[in-house]
Amino acid sequence: MINSQWLEELCALPGISGRESPVRDWLIAHLPKGVDYYVDLLGSLIVNKNNSKIMLCAHMDEVGMIVTHVTGEGLLKFAHVGGIECAAYLGRQVFVGVKRLPGVIGLVPVHLLEGDEKTRIPKQESLYIDIGAQDREDALRHVKLGDYAVFSPGFMRFGSGYIKAKALDDRLGCLILLELLCAHPDMCVVFSAREEIGGAAGAAAFALDPRYAIVIETTTAADLPGIEGAQKVCTLGGGAVVPFMDKGTLYPFDLYELAMETARRSGIPAQTKTMVAGATDAAGIHRARGGVPTLGLATPCRNLHSPALVIKESDAQAVYALDELLWEALSTRD
Repeated sequence: MINSQWLEELCALPGISGRESPVRDWLIAHLPKGVDYYVDLLGSLIVNKNNSKIMLCAHMDEVGMIVTHVTGEGLLKFAHVGGIECAAYLGRQVFVGVKRLPGVIGLVPVHLLEGDEKTRIPKQESLYIDIGAQDREDALRHVKLGDYAVFSPGFMRFGSGYIKAKALDDRLGCLILLELLCAHPDMCVVFSAREEIGGAAGAAAFALDPRYAIVIETTTAADLPGIEGAQKVCTLGGGAVVPFMDKGTLYPFDLYELAMETARRSGIPAQTKTMVAGATDAAGIHRARGGVPTLGLATPCRNLHSPALVIKESDAQAVYALDELLWEALSTRD
């Protein structure tokens, strides 16, 4: 359970929204033998499409960048793919395109900054990726407009069971569902595409027409110095996160209570989100067809949508254990 080697491999793969094929190919290669799968028209990988009463879902894509312009100096201008705070970009190493061309997100030299520019986070439009090109012509020999860029993987285990990497949102969820699928090959699992830009999971849910769905995610933990009370949202080490509401979904309260009671009865650490924030694939899934009662489970994660996401392995194990029990419980419901 929670194969750290597989997690490192998954997080290292590039896979922004709409360009998930490296992640999808890796997952297909690691599926248990004999399971039925297909890839839908939006790129989601769907397993066991003929046993779809309970749909389990985690998204393959990560936040990143897309090249929009090359300057005369050979620097790459870019746009967000998904929600990234500009502070997360500053001075970071990235890899561009399928050839994984190394680059660095550059900064305006401090001696050229004036007044509050020295303390203000720059706007995304002022940033650029430096790939070491001599000029525009040189850069275009290696890069074209529309190429993607992702942060350097930087996978690291540290402290007492902590893991840091890019793309833990939501490669960790993909790994949890892959390992559950290895234990229960009759599960219906959707490894969804495009979640960070609105999601394709709703289309998969429409096709599968499940009775229930469970979305496995990571979620913002702000358990940091100087942040008090509800603003912490959730905490690393507090176990699985079961939200009752976020900005995309009001989760059925009976499913929320089922999850919390199952966790309590089974001795699985669990917590909820103390702020209504973020959104997941549940927003699209629960509206599919005539409606799909949907539950969310998440691993708390610091530094979400950055190059250095941090999770605690025990929380991921709690999500795995609780998801397994809830899948079994919902499978027996009418």
